[in-house]
Amino acid sequence: MQIKPLLCVVAAAATGLGCGAAENASDSLVVNLRSVEVTANRASRRTPVAFSNLQSKEIAKVNDGRDLPFLIQNTPSVVVTGDAGGGIGYSGIRVRGSDPSRINVTANGVPINDSESSRVYWVNMPDIASSVRDVQIQRGAGTSTNGAGAFGASINMITDAPSIDPSASLTASYGSYNSNRQTLKVGSGLFGDSWSADLRLSHIGSDGYIDRASSRLWSYMGQLAYSANGTMVRLLAFGGKERTYQAWEYASREEMAKYGRRYNPCGRYTDSNGNTAFYPNQFDNFAQHHLQLHASQALGSHMRASLALHYTAGDGYYEQYKPERTLKEYGLQPFTNAQGETVKKSDLVRLKHVDNDFGGALFNLSYSRSRVNAAAGVAANLHRGNHFGQVAWVRNFVGAIDPLQEYYRNRGRKFDANAFARADVSLSEQLSVYADMQLRHIRYTIRGIGDNFDYGAGRGAALDVVRTYNFFNPKAGATYTMGAHRLYGSWSVAHKEPVRDNFTDADPGRYPTPERMFDYEAGWQMEVSAFSLGAGLYLMDYRDQLVLTGQLSDTGNPVSVNVPRSYRAGIELQAAWRPLKWFDWSANATLSRNRIKNFTEYIYEKEEANPIAIPCGDTPISFSPSVIANNALNFHHANMEASLTTRYVSEQYMNNAASPEAKLDAYTVTDLSAAYTFRHIQGVKALRVGATVYNLFDAHYFNNGYAGAGYELSASGKPEIYRYAGFSAQAPINFMISATLSF
Repeated sequence: MQIKPLLCVVAAAATGLGCGAAENASDSLVVNLRSVEVTANRASRRTPVAFSNLQSKEIAKVNDGRDLPFLIQNTPSVVVTGDAGGGIGYSGIRVRGSDPSRINVTANGVPINDSESSRVYWVNMPDIASSVRDVQIQRGAGTSTNGAGAFGASINMITDAPSIDPSASLTASYGSYNSNRQTLKVGSGLFGDSWSADLRLSHIGSDGYIDRASSRLWSYMGQLAYSANGTMVRLLAFGGKERTYQAWEYASREEMAKYGRRYNPCGRYTDSNGNTAFYPNQFDNFAQHHLQLHASQALGSHMRASLALHYTAGDGYYEQYKPERTLKEYGLQPFTNAQGETVKKSDLVRLKHVDNDFGGALFNLSYSRSRVNAAAGVAANLHRGNHFGQVAWVRNFVGAIDPLQEYYRNRGRKFDANAFARADVSLSEQLSVYADMQLRHIRYTIRGIGDNFDYGAGRGAALDVVRTYNFFNPKAGATYTMGAHRLYGSWSVAHKEPVRDNFTDADPGRYPTPERMFDYEAGWQMEVSAFSLGAGLYLMDYRDQLVLTGQLSDTGNPVSVNVPRSYRAGIELQAAWRPLKWFDWSANATLSRNRIKNFTEYIYEKEEANPIAIPCGDTPISFSPSVIANNALNFHHANMEASLTTRYVSEQYMNNAASPEAKLDAYTVTDLSAAYTFRHIQGVKALRVGATVYNLFDAHYFNNGYAGAGYELSASGKPEIYRYAGFSAQAPINFMISATLSF
């Protein structure tokens, strides 16, 4: 049995499965006539970009309730993080070191990233993996899409195709830290010759490895589809509701040495008896609902037109206990207590709310005939975000205070219109060329009072941001095939606008400018009977990348600053070998160098005033390991399968000054999984039972955190610098068992 080249390698390494299961992963442009595919932003083997495809069967075999980033973490150049330490709850993903705000995520071609933060909060879409047909991860600038351009990577999800035959399945999982998942899926199959309906309901829960880092997550996915005479229409609704105890403050090494690795400082305070306590309602609460209407019509035998209308509503808040807060910052006046003392600071509970609406329309045309594949599209999207904060309680407050007194309110409005066109043309049987361009227009406003306090004005910081951007993102490349070998090369330009925090945390006179990236990609692939090998080179050359330098705004908040020159350069290696029918091996590795040129760090006296500048020369970009490697040994025979997967991430720094106190040590994590499928049970299509032991060798490691610094003056007047850091501890050896019953 032959192996497809690099895409098979990626799918096998990412899922711990044999290449036979991943064999069809590369055919990303095939359109199922019973579904409404959005393939305009998809790369194919003729597209000269670096990408990986994962199909639903591969995802399902590793899907036990963990967030989607953890299900794709073994694809090249990927590092994932999780606040709760066990893969359920707040999770993040970095690709080639690019943070989540630089990773463009779409579902059926519709933008998923929050328009203001540019992030995807996967906790708001729990168990989305159970409704995904396939996922394509593009590294680098990738292909143009409807919406924001990728600035490091993109994750393109296609949801489940409408059911052809009636079906039902029930999945249950249980594991360490009371982690559990229940998923019900039902498909009507075709009725009335043209219609079908599908539904998924899910619940996921976990107490978390980190103390009190619990998650209670609910989600759904429903679709109604029609297909006849070249016309396809699909109405989808999906969303989720989450309630998670906060774990994002992390713990210092000193705290973990005293209280243990599971220590969670969130919600900590001192009660009236002088004892340490933790606020029980330190929860994040959010609900998000997505509605998509897709329509597609064949225009002859070579062209297809598609239209998508979409709307996303999100609403929620998080509650925090904040000890010793300055009352004036919350719109409250100092008070006199029973002892006659003037109290200017007190413990309080605050609520921070966000209410989002996002909607728009996308129109695409695709053409495929003989030597030409082409696509073009236009889109317009509008975002409205209301942000406000309330004070719910103040310790021992004397005086009038309104219940849930509001202390800030502002609103953001963002309009994003774009158009793109792309084509690849085969000039001969060996050579194809590729061209791609996107025009993008953005208008972003923020008005109101921010959550930062302006002591000069004696009130919350005023926000009056009006910014307009126009970007042109061109791409070009070529692919050459010769026998078992495939070569490709490409050049791309990408732009990225500043996100909301870049404005709200900065001073009005120091607002940042957009970032630009020149992305150079080149790759080689080779496939023979039972072996494949590949290598890809990349250089992501930045102009004005936004990074943290230690500088503070007038309100004392860390601000991101445009640095003139920085880059990421590396090589991505992949290999797969199948010497036996029942065994295959796959691996990938990324070796990279990620640098800011001539970086200067700023450190403030007691972290408040009188900054000093420390020239650091060329420094590593934060959270950018130089080595990422994955290995998978896969066994499969009849109805049984097993895999042993290993991930290695080299040391990385949590600041851009490469200070030792901010270093995350290298770590190696191995997982062992096994499953058996029973197929001859009366009345049941199949019963699959599986178990996974995560972190088999009990590694104690951290994959995320934060770092800070300040200085104090010595007796001689010399600055004495101090540094500190918090670390996100991950679970030691733990397990998960699961069972899926299919009808």
